[in-house]
Amino acid sequence: QVQLVESGGGLVQPGGSLRLSCATSRSIFSIGVMHWYRQAPGKERELVASITARDVTNYADSVKGRFTISRDGAKNTLYLQMNSLKPEDTAVYYCHSTFSGMDYWGKGILVTVSS
Repeated sequence: QVQLVESGGGLVQPGGSLRLSCATSRSIFSIGVMHWYRQAPGKERELVASITARDVTNYADSVKGRFTISRDGAKNTLYLQMNSLKPEDTAVYYCHSTFSGMDYWGKGILVTVSS
């Protein structure tokens, strides 16, 4: 079983930055691929970024060049650095992993980009 707890969300002005964290209950290297998803009001949940066990990363076109996914094995924590934020980045952001064939989700954290 894996527990995922997000933190670091909040209100930020357009053009600003935030760093989301996702603390895991297991060694992050035992989990494998991890993802950040987001769900904006009235929209479906979408994949934002992924990182593999070998630190290969992938991003949605809408966030390429602005967001960076990374992980810290010593802290068992996944990160999402978000720069040049836009109002359309407003959403609840979720950490996700698959372990032993099961899907695990954090409860989500709200990011609001507004002036």
